[in-house]
Formats: sequence, structure tokens, C-alpha cells
Amino acid sequence: MLDGIRDAVRKFLGGSSSYDVAVEEFIKDLQKALISSDVQVKLVFSLTNKIKERLKNETPPSSIGRREWFIKVVYDELSALFGGDKEPDLNPKSLPWVIMLVGVQGTGKTTTAGKLAFFYKKRGYKVALVGADVYRPAALEQLQQIGKQINVPVYGEPGNHGAVGIAMRGVERFLKDKYELIIVDTAGRHGYGEEAKLLDEMRDIFEKIKPNEVVLVIDAAIGQKAFDLAKKFHEASNVGSIIITKMDGTAKGGGALSAVSATGAPIKFIGVGEKIDELEVFNPRRFVARILGMGDVEAIIEKIKAVEDYEGIQKKMEEVMSGKSKLTLRDMYKQIMAMRKMGPLSKILQLIPGMNMMGDIPEDQVKVGERKMQRWISIMNSMTYEELDNPSIIDKQRMRRIAMGSGTEVEEVRELVEHFNMVQKTLRTLRRRRKDVEKLLGQMGGE
Repeated sequence: MLDGIRDAVRKFLGGSSSYDVAVEEFIKDLQKALISSDVQVKLVFSLTNKIKERLKNETPPSSIGRREWFIKVVYDELSALFGGDKEPDLNPKSLPWVIMLVGVQGTGKTTTAGKLAFFYKKRGYKVALVGADVYRPAALEQLQQIGKQINVPVYGEPGNHGAVGIAMRGVERFLKDKYELIIVDTAGRHGYGEEAKLLDEMRDIFEKIKPNEVVLVIDAAIGQKAFDLAKKFHEASNVGSIIITKMDGTAKGGGALSAVSATGAPIKFIGVGEKIDELEVFNPRRFVARILGMGDVEAIIEKIKAVEDYEGIQKKMEEVMSGKSKLTLRDMYKQIMAMRKMGPLSKILQLIPGMNMMGDIPEDQVKVGERKMQRWISIMNSMTYEELDNPSIIDKQRMRRIAMGSGTEVEEVRELVEHFNMVQKTLRTLRRRRKDVEKLLGQMGGE
């Protein structure tokens, strides 16, 4: 999946085809890459239809290229499939908290139980493990070895094949001993063709121990059967979150998308190696940026975010010009920071309030201006919110404190304040002129 989609992004951004042709080719390449990576076909077409719908109904910002904006749309829609901006809820909502792990054999469920125990132990929780996988040989022994390695107790009953009873007694034991977080490892198989019995057992354990959270552990390489498998586990035990294992290998990874779609549950962690500490908190946008090609996408997203920030500032400037709002140093600071992300300093300086009235700035002055702009940012970083919002209170004593805190001279602080006052004065003049023009036009319209 990674290579196919990254190639499609590079081809789209660097190709010579017309925009409309390039979009069609990219969507086909994206569909092909996702389907070949075992993402459910229905899900693939749902995704690409949403992308097409946004292209039809939305217009890119004027200062952003259409190709860059299109990649941002793809990034947003792929991220939404994985949870979007929603941060995984890692902390238990109450204590004690019982977690039940479910999944088929071979997903690394027992290892994941240990990783999860280690993760929460490091966060200061009193953690325990229950070994209720009674079918896989040495499953309990493996869990006990992990428990010993991380100094976490493990409950199990060697030789007993009553998984439901073991789970119940293990949870009861650790609740009685005041453990805060109890992780129950369950079976992944009963035998060939006995999937129904496995699901019945999961349902029985779920009903008896009443876990606070059911976590589906799924192998990144599971393939097209991920959707149906996840759906069945969800119906049996109400899956609340997902852990994807073996993300460090060459797995296609498309099954992760299908599992999310089938359960509606968020991916909470991904396993990136065999070691006990190789469990990462899942971040949807970072994961999608990796899929699309981290460097290319991050640069585009940063640029578009800067444009959106600047457009917000421009809206504020319109309010200032109309007299609905007043300009503050905080506004000037935001505008400088947004514009510095967008292009060369010579352009930035032209767009700072007041400076665009000075005409083109000679190239030999740009370096001086760049140093001054950096000093002004340092100075404003040393101001209090009260000073940024009401610069008129900045007296000599405050100037000395601000200069000392920013590593600048008092004269530089004074220069910034005087520049701000000049901008304020200019804006008042422009407002008066605008009102005069509007008044004149109104009179002309009434004649």
C-alpha cells in the first residue's frame, strides 16, 4: 500500500498531464493501490466518491495550487477513515478497568497483552494479566514469562480447559487484590472449522466478566477477510478499540482500514516490533502522512494551514478597518508568523500591517528587515498577554523587562511599539477616508 500510494502522489505532483486528467489518473491509482493492499472494495469506492464530491463542491484557496489542495483533500479523507483528529482515549474512564483482548491465532495477541501491561504499568497503574487462552500450547507459559519480565502478576490454571471459568476467577482474584487494570488474554482458535465455537466462547467470557473495554488485536497482513472477521468479533463481544500488530514488516496494511470500518472502533495502538516496549500510540494523521509520503504531504499541509491562518487574520483586518475590532500586537504577531511560513521575507514584509504602504523593499534591505523581524518576534514572545492586547500600557519599566527577557535593547522594544502606533494611526486615517467615500457614494446614490 505504501509504495503504490506514494508513487501515485509523486506522479500526480510532478506529472505534466492537465489537472483534470491527473486527478482521474490519481484516483484510479489510489483505488488500485488500496484494493491490492486488501482494503475492502466497497470501502475504497466510498472513499474515492467522497474525494470526488469535495472536488465538485469546494474551491481551493487562491494562493494554493490545485494539485497541492487535491492532495490535502485525499489526506483529510484518508485520515477520517482512521479516526481523523480524534485522539485515542488512552486512560481508563474509571478504576478498576478490565480489558478483554480478542482476535484469531497468529496476531501476536499474547505478546500484545504483555506490551499493553507494560505500557500502563509505566503510566503508574497497578496492572495484572489473566491467561484464558487454553487451546494454544504454551500460551500461558509465554504470558507468565512476559509477566515475570515486566514484574506483573499472571493468573492462569495449567491443565484446565474451561476458559470462561478461568477468566472469571482471574478477574475476581485481581479485583479483590485491588488491581487497577486487568488484561484478559483469550484464545484465537479451537480447531479447524470451529470458528463458531470460538465466537461463542468470546461471547460467554464477555457476558461473564463484563469487561470495560474489548480490544480487537489484528495482524496488519490479514488481508480481505479482515472486514468479516472484525464484524463477527464485534457482534460477539462489542469491540471498543483496535490494536494493529506487525506494522514493522512488509504487510500491506489494508486490513486495518476494513477492521475500523466493520466495527466503528478506533485504532488505539500499533505494534512496531517484537520488543516489549514496541507499542506505539496510533496517530491517524501521522499514519496517513506516512502512507502518502511524509515529506511531500507535511510540506503541503503546513503551507495550506499557513494560508488558512492568514485568511483568518485578513478577516480580522477587515473587522479592524470597519471599526468592529481593534488591532493588537497579538494580531501583528500572528500575521508575521503565518506569513513567514508562506514565502520569502520580501513578500512577508509587504503583507505586515502598515509595511505594504512603503512600496517595494530593496533587496539589500531584506537581510536587515529579516533580522529586525526576528527581533520583533522575540520581543513579542517576552510580552504578557495584557501587553500584547493593550500595547499602550508598555511604559519604560515594562520596556526594560521585555528587553531583558528577549535579549534585545530597550530601543528595539520602543521601535516596535512606535511602529505599532504608526500602524494604528494609519488605519484610523484609512477608516475615516473609507467612511467619507461611502458617505459620498451614498449621497450620489440618493440623487
